[in-house]
Amino acid sequence: MTHFQRELEKIKKLLLSLCSMVEENVVLSTEALKNLDLELAQKIIQKDHEIDQMEITVEEECLKILALYQPVASDLRFLIAILKINNDLERIGDLAVNIAKKIKHLPVASENIVSLFPELIEKVLLMMKKSLDAFVQGNADLAREVCQLDEEVDSLKRKMAKKIIIEIKADPENIEALLAVLNISKHLERIGDLSTNIAEDIIYIVEGEITRHKTGTFEKK
Repeated sequence: MTHFQRELEKIKKLLLSLCSMVEENVVLSTEALKNLDLELAQKIIQKDHEIDQMEITVEEECLKILALYQPVASDLRFLIAILKINNDLERIGDLAVNIAKKIKHLPVASENIVSLFPELIEKVLLMMKKSLDAFVQGNADLAREVCQLDEEVDSLKRKMAKKIIIEIKADPENIEALLAVLNISKHLERIGDLSTNIAEDIIYIVEGEITRHKTGTFEKK
């Protein structure tokens, strides 16, 4: 193995560490949400600094390799995709923190609305897990499964938004809690969107195909 290849392996391991950190924080944020656990929510907020630092480390290592080795073809494609995935992971980490910060507003929210969270959470966590597994395995087919789940998450979020608007009209005094629920649903949907971005970048790494902004292209040709 050449020194260049060792550097690529180092970056992959760093990104896998970031994947693990981000996935853990997202899972914990959903647990805190389900249980309205303010103590756990605070721990999530405090861990965000570690994610930010790891994101910077991965970016610096990628830029160093680009400058020193001037890679081409599949190696260049890999590094470009890693930079994008790295950024999306950090943004997912931020969304987990945003969810944690909103939990304190939820105890007075309508149970009818909060009960809609589990299905949305389940879909989003599945998208994130599949996207990270696809990266570990270099599996473009698994990445395509993530892309196909995106519309389901969008539909669930729209369903929640409609119910929240009805609740706000019926109970305007509870608007702060209901808006917190709406924001959390948006954050969860956005985690799904970013998981889709990661999946698209994995397809790019494996097959060299840019699927972003395309429709009907997730089936392997």
